[in-house]
Amino acid sequence: MSLPHAASGDLINIAPLGDQLESAVSTAFLKTEHLELMRLVLQAGKSMAEHWVEGDVTLQCLEGSIELEAHGKRQTMRPGQMVYLAPKVPHALHARENASVLMTVLLNRPVNTGGPSGSKP
Repeated sequence: MSLPHAASGDLINIAPLGDQLESAVSTAFLKTEHLELMRLVLQAGKSMAEHWVEGDVTLQCLEGSIELEAHGKRQTMRPGQMVYLAPKVPHALHARENASVLMTVLLNRPVNTGGPSGSKP
């Protein structure tokens, strides 16, 4: 059975989980042909091993703090901070404390056919 996702026009609550963060799990909010939106939850000390994603990615720290490894450097993300990762950029996450992150992924980007816009055959 698949989990319900938000439909067009539905409100999605991305507020910090607060006291519920310790027992929360990652949740998919939305998935369409071109967009995926989810809340990643990592408990203190837990990691997401290095991986990459086909599409453009944004990660926005909602609460806690996450160490992001990408582009040969480590950065600590705190609430209110966001990062963009281009397609196929290897990255890893490590929770310095209980944390939740809003992740968006652009899926199935249109392919540029190479021809100038408005050109005639």
